[in-house]
Amino acid sequence: MSNLRILVVGDIVGKPGREACMKLIPEIKKNKNVDYVISNAENIAGGSSLTPSTIKDIFIGETDLVTLGDHTFRKKEAVDLVEEDERIIRPANYPDGTPGRGYVITETPGGVPIAVINLMGRVFMEPLDCPFRKVKRILKEIKGHAKVIVVDMHAEATSEKVAMGWFLDGQVSCVFGTHTHVQTADERVLPKGTGYITDAGMTGPHQSVIGREIEPVLYKFINQLPSKFDVATEDVRLCGAIVDVDVNTGKATHIERVQEFLQK
Repeated sequence: MSNLRILVVGDIVGKPGREACMKLIPEIKKNKNVDYVISNAENIAGGSSLTPSTIKDIFIGETDLVTLGDHTFRKKEAVDLVEEDERIIRPANYPDGTPGRGYVITETPGGVPIAVINLMGRVFMEPLDCPFRKVKRILKEIKGHAKVIVVDMHAEATSEKVAMGWFLDGQVSCVFGTHTHVQTADERVLPKGTGYITDAGMTGPHQSVIGREIEPVLYKFINQLPSKFDVATEDVRLCGAIVDVDVNTGKATHIERVQEFLQK
C-alpha cells in the first residue's frame, strides 16, 4: 500500500450525530475506499462528553479512533473511558496527571503505522498548556515510529487553528480543526505536504444552533436568562474530510471536504 485514505469526522452531536455515524461512515468507507476513520466525539452524550453506551455507537459505526475536547470530562463516566480505552484520546495539553492519553501510535487495519495527536486551543477557552510547545515535544517522542501523523486541533479561534496548520506544515500528514461546528471551505494541502482544514464541521442536526434546538438558544441570546439547550433532531448530516497520504513519505497528496445527509 502506497496511499492511505483517512476520513476525519467533525464534532458528533448527540443521538442524531451517533445515528449518522452508524449509518453513513460504513457507506463512505465503502464508496470512497477509506482505510481509517478518526472522529471527534466530545459531544456524543446528550451534546456533551461521552458515556459507555454512547461511545459504543461510535465504534459500531466503524470509527477507528476517537478524539475529544473541552467537554471531555463533563460526565463522570468519561474518566474511566479515556483512561482504559486506547482507542480514545483527549487533548494532550491537559495538565500532567489528567486521566487518559493525548496521543496514540497504532496501526490501520491494513497494517500501516499511524500516530494521532489531540490538541486544544487556548484562545477563548481553558488556560491549558501551550499546544504548540506540547505538540513539538510529542513529535520528538514519536519520531521514527510512524510517518503518517494526524492532528485534531480542537479550538475556538480560527487564527489559532490556522497558525497550528502552518506550525506543523511538513511535520505531520494532516491538521484538522474541530469545536466550532461549522465546516470551513479552506481545505488544501499546505506547501510542505500537510493536509489542512480549519474546521471539519458538525456531524449532527443542522436545523439548529450548532446542534441545539433553536428557540431556547434564541431565548438566551435575547433575554439573557437561563435556558435548557436540548439537542436538535432535524437535517442530520455527517461532516468531515478525506485526506490522501503517501505512506512512504507521510505527506498529504489530496484533501476533500465531506458532507453527507442522513436520510429518514
